[in-house]
Amino acid sequence: MAETTSSSVIMEPLDLVRLRLDEEVYLKLRGDRELCGRLHAYDQHLNMVLGNVQETITIVDVSEEGQGQSIHTVNRNVPMLFVRGDGVILVSSPPRTA
Repeated sequence: MAETTSSSVIMEPLDLVRLRLDEEVYLKLRGDRELCGRLHAYDQHLNMVLGNVQETITIVDVSEEGQGQSIHTVNRNVPMLFVRGDGVILVSSPPRTA
């Protein structure tokens, strides 16, 4: 039988978030927002405090005639950010870069 430490035991979904403390996480939020930053703290509502955050907002502009649309992204860096849990859709490891 393999030994496990109590800090690495996964008993509920929030334990997966706990294991990412002080590591990089990727968040997908409502409103076509994505965040990638270091997870400093979280609570049971999935409110989170992230540091060294890169935020990407995707904006879709539809022409008034309805004939076309343009998609562009806005990026910004934020040193420290509080994220409300009700806007979180996905929490994962950051995407790998080639």
